[in-house]
Amino acid sequence: MAVTRHQTRRDVIRGAAAVAAAALARPALAQAAPRIAVIGGGFGGAACARALRRLDTKLQVTLIEPNRTFTACPFSNEVIAGLRELAAQQFTYDKVAADGITVAAQAATKVDAQARSIALADGTTLSYDRLVLAPGIDMRFDALSGYDEAAAEKMPHAWKAGEQTMLLRRQLEAMDDGGLVVIAVPAAPLRCPPAPYERASLIAHYLKANKPKSKILVLDAKDNYSQQKLFEKAWTELYPGMIERIALSQGGRVTSVDPATNEIVTDFGNYTAAVANVIPPQRAGRIADIAGAADHTGWCPIDPVTFASKLVPNIHVIGDAAIAGGIPKSASAAAAQGRACAAAIVNSLAGKAPETPRLDGACYNTVAPGYAFSLKGIYRPKEDQYAEAEVTTSPVDAPREARQQEADQAFGWFKRITGEAFG
Repeated sequence: MAVTRHQTRRDVIRGAAAVAAAALARPALAQAAPRIAVIGGGFGGAACARALRRLDTKLQVTLIEPNRTFTACPFSNEVIAGLRELAAQQFTYDKVAADGITVAAQAATKVDAQARSIALADGTTLSYDRLVLAPGIDMRFDALSGYDEAAAEKMPHAWKAGEQTMLLRRQLEAMDDGGLVVIAVPAAPLRCPPAPYERASLIAHYLKANKPKSKILVLDAKDNYSQQKLFEKAWTELYPGMIERIALSQGGRVTSVDPATNEIVTDFGNYTAAVANVIPPQRAGRIADIAGAADHTGWCPIDPVTFASKLVPNIHVIGDAAIAGGIPKSASAAAAQGRACAAAIVNSLAGKAPETPRLDGACYNTVAPGYAFSLKGIYRPKEDQYAEAEVTTSPVDAPREARQQEADQAFGWFKRITGEAFG
């Protein structure tokens, strides 16, 4: 800036300062696009990342997921029973990347909430304006005496689809006819609450056809479970005498295991299994704890309207990791939360008030080929949690034609939900 004969240097400095202050006070003409990072590429994370880009194509969205292929849990019980191959459960992130989303095929190892940065396993650091955690679950290997990661190679949990799924399937195939299959079910909360009983049903289908002298014992740390009457009716109808369930009040809670002998110990008895499927207690995926978003329960408290963490600013949590009240930990719920969270973030960045979410959820359970039933719900925020606004379940006395129709609907649902996230 040149100095005229009518100006002093002090005037010039004051004038320049005023111009700079005015520039800072008004919005920039070309501000950088907000950076949104999503950790976890399951149904919730993928759905959230894609919804963010659909709602605002200017957003810089990065999906952080170490696995280049996602293996879906819904329908994985059919893989265990030999009714479906694992490849039918697997999806790539090619379509996600085609939406303009950066897919970082690395594990997140650290989150610095104050600096708003994420450290990746390869040493890269990413900055964010908002972070969405969709880490799913981890097994609590410290919660059941005798059960750790090494024990899971002998007594598979198969609660994350993939190699564990195939390990349990191979054990069933190798088992002699007349062997006892024991399924240990933990107390709530757990991912997909009805899935252990669907698993018992489909394993029974496999045994009935291939090893009819074998039995299944379900050791349960709960007295009651979702759609219990429907499962019990199906077991009586399809697998009479093959499945026995010992509930919590009958001594069904597993207290320890011995992988060397396949022995499972409960409050009132010991059982030796030919095949032991031990599903341990669970918690939010480890990165949630690293980020400071998990509380003493191991799960993540959230604002149910925005999915914002109650513990860490500028972080949202969706899917199985979140404490979400009455809405179950399921693929359908995670995807619905992902879309609602994306809308809340976009509204917040635009200075708009969040809309109250209305989440739809569906859970299909297959107990034999062509025989399925469902629970469908609508969930809304209520008193700082999600509550059931409307829930419908299949009638217990429905004819077999209705069960076939629901089996067909289940396949359609799976195709739709995987397509929305990965297709």
